[in-house]
Amino acid sequence: MQKILIIVFVLSVFALGWVSSSMFAIVSATDLQMPLGGQAVLSTPSQRIAENSIHVFSDKVVLDIQNATWASFTPTHSMEPFISDKSYGLELKPKSPSELKVGDVISYSSDFTSGLVIHRIIKTGFDEQGWYAIVKGDNNAEQDPGKVRFEKINGVLVGVIY
Repeated sequence: MQKILIIVFVLSVFALGWVSSSMFAIVSATDLQMPLGGQAVLSTPSQRIAENSIHVFSDKVVLDIQNATWASFTPTHSMEPFISDKSYGLELKPKSPSELKVGDVISYSSDFTSGLVIHRIIKTGFDEQGWYAIVKGDNNAEQDPGKVRFEKINGVLVGVIY
């Protein structure tokens, strides 16, 4: 009888460990708070639209935003789940580097690919060539190659429409 209790105890401990490990794997794989790139906390974009510039009516929404441009996104998946190719955006052209902060999502022309890239600023700095930003797609494991110079920036995202 004692051997049976020991065997049941050992099998129970093994089963509990297996179930716990399986549950951890499931929860880790479905945690939408952490992008696949592994960056746990993303900086929030700067606020650019004053609350009194947003007007919601029963038949329409009006945003008082001067010089906004329309943006659509390609299916690269680099900014999912924040942005997908089914999303639309509104952008503003920044006037100076001082307007751009870590956390802002920018569109820029890259020397490493064709078309515009839309990624989040993860670092800014200055070097012998002046101001630069380091950017990364929220869903990418690595930051983009090279430094993004102010003159390469097309716009900063101020709104996403899903």
